[in-house]
Amino acid sequence: MRHDRSLLVAVLLNPGSVRSLDTAGWGLLIRQARSAQLLARLAVTLIEADLLEATPTAPRRHLCAILEVQLRQQQAVRWEVEHLVDALAERAIPLVLLKGAAYVMAGLKPGRCRLFADLDVLVPRARLGEAELALMLKGWASGHHDAYDERYYRTWMHELPPMRHIRRMSVVDVHHNLTPDTAPLHPDAAKLLAAAVPCPDRSDVFVLAPHDMILHSAVHLFNDGEFDHALRDLFDLYELVELFVHDLTDWQTLIGRAIELDLGRPLFYAQRYLVRVLELDMPAGLDAALGPLGPGAMAVKVLDALFERALQPDHVSCRSPAVDAARSLLYLRGHTLRMPPHLLVPHLVRKSLMRLRDFGEVRVIAQAQKADRP
Repeated sequence: MRHDRSLLVAVLLNPGSVRSLDTAGWGLLIRQARSAQLLARLAVTLIEADLLEATPTAPRRHLCAILEVQLRQQQAVRWEVEHLVDALAERAIPLVLLKGAAYVMAGLKPGRCRLFADLDVLVPRARLGEAELALMLKGWASGHHDAYDERYYRTWMHELPPMRHIRRMSVVDVHHNLTPDTAPLHPDAAKLLAAAVPCPDRSDVFVLAPHDMILHSAVHLFNDGEFDHALRDLFDLYELVELFVHDLTDWQTLIGRAIELDLGRPLFYAQRYLVRVLELDMPAGLDAALGPLGPGAMAVKVLDALFERALQPDHVSCRSPAVDAARSLLYLRGHTLRMPPHLLVPHLVRKSLMRLRDFGEVRVIAQAQKADRP
């Protein structure tokens, strides 16, 4: 039993523990959940444990409010999916959804807790231009990107620049793979698309096959480097594994698929930190089967120290110099897993210079506004 877990993780794993919270405890729980983008999950968890009505009035208002937001967002997602189906159907491109939208449309357990910033779709690389044109004709357009950003996405990454609808302001990320072209991992997107399955009652909307969905969640979490919503993604992964992987035989099948798709290392991390952070039960013998997919023993110890600190709510109550250092190192690690050094170093230098420029512009504007005041 971990003794350094956050209040939020403790409650999500054992909802009944909220009965012992005082006013200060409830306040901390709500703030941690909001910062981790897990407030909707907290609300749903308490409902499923028949504890929402017993929640004190002030925190219950926050929980009920986020449920209203979630309901409206899920309605909006379903509406956007209809527009995406319509746009891509004109080019006979199947709509294959990824991540949150896939969970909602397939009626999967993680979907009941999700909030949305965008929708992710997967299309064949050879038809990427057709898909982009089809979306543009229906009102989606790339944002304001300079020549470097366009090259960054179109030459090196696994997706087009984000496309925003000019009226509804919905954002779509069009992927042709799960990892960048410059990454050391190279899953075969054609195999992912070939195995995609239709959503219940929707033969025109597809999602990744169950094991592929787990592997995508794993590579997205452990190779990305962004940790503001990492704990949310770990809980999604937790529920996907509970849904689709029940015994050692299922795990062996999943491991075989991971090896086939060159995603064995992310699966190793997924299993390890589901156990170490969320205490998910695993069948005996699994460590021996997954061990060859992981890094060396020393690297594992270092990564344990980093991931176990980073996989916490991004809230002041969970921060420390060690946590900040862990997130910074994992951010750099995520970039090294995206691009080789000869591309990465100039990219990071350019991004740093852009941040300095933007910071300088903000300061000039602020000083000008201050000077205009009487």
